[in-house]
This record gives sequence, C-alpha cells and structure tokens, in this order.
Amino acid sequence: MNLILFGPPAAGKGTQARRLVETRRMVQLSTGDMLRAAIASGSELGQQVSGIMQRGGLVSDEIVIALIEERLPEAEAAGGAIFDGFPRTLAQAQALDIMLERRGSRIDLVIRLKVDDEALMQRVAGRYAESGRPDDNPDSFKVRLGAYNDQTAPLLPYYENQRKLLEVDGMGSIDAVAAAIDEALDEPRW
Repeated sequence: MNLILFGPPAAGKGTQARRLVETRRMVQLSTGDMLRAAIASGSELGQQVSGIMQRGGLVSDEIVIALIEERLPEAEAAGGAIFDGFPRTLAQAQALDIMLERRGSRIDLVIRLKVDDEALMQRVAGRYAESGRPDDNPDSFKVRLGAYNDQTAPLLPYYENQRKLLEVDGMGSIDAVAAAIDEALDEPRW
C-alpha cells in the first residue's frame, strides 16, 4: 500500500508516519528528513537546500523527485510507502503517479490531516523553543505555511477526483488521530 499523509508543516504527519512504520512496517519517505540529512551532510546540495529552507522556500521539484525516486526500491521491498511532505504541488503529484505507474504501482490512499493555522503556529513556536530546528523558526514557518496553502490547494481536487482523499481531524490527540488513520487504512476501499 502506498499512502500519502497530507497536511501543512507541523500537522503531525511525521509523528503519524513514524507510528505507521513501527506498527505496519511501511517505509516513511519524508522529504523533510531527506532534506535535513542533505543539509547535515554538508554537501553542495545540502548547502543549497539549507539556504532555501532557512528563507522558508520550497526546494525544487527536480531535487525532491530525485530524492523520492532513489528510495522507492526500499519502500517496494517493505510492501509500501508513506509519503510524508510529498507531493506538495500538482506537478509533483503527477510526477509521482508516473513514477509509480512505471513501477507497476500507485497511490492507494491520501489522508489529509486537517488542522487550524493558529494551532500550527503555536506548535511550531514550542517545537522551535525546544529544538531550535532552523525550519521551525516562526518567521520562516509563516512563509512555509503560506506556500503550502497556496501551492497544495490544487492537490485536494486532484486526489478527490481519483477518489483517494480522506480527511482526518488533526486537532485531536496523537492517539485519536492514529485511531482515525488506522480505521481509514483498515476500511476496504477497492
């Protein structure tokens, strides 16, 4: 099964994806984690990505798609992937569909975590105070949230038209959100 966890930064996608990795043995393909690893490596790509993320910008589709494609064999061997933070644009969604189709696969379900923007700002401020993660800087987060809201809006009808979109209230407790996701995954859809 290939699953997309869809939602703005700090919506809880990473938390839920890690839980699914543990409980369902799926592979998490987190573009955020991949990009932070590139930054930590100190490579030329990492330095380029660092500058973009610190300004609150989105890394190019070309870079992100290459990172995802590199990890697909690992996900296939595990029986499925959790796409976390990808796709973010219609072009990325279409590229992902083509990539998976070439491999005889597809996206099975898209779960959108619905959360309030103000609650997200509070989450990020707390997370930044605890970890100091550069991409959680409240000022750059506002830019990231705006970019997410502007660029990902077309993805909702894209996946809704494919009858793959399911919305989950992301404002509940971690356990409540987890239960709603498990219910969605266990419900026969096809």
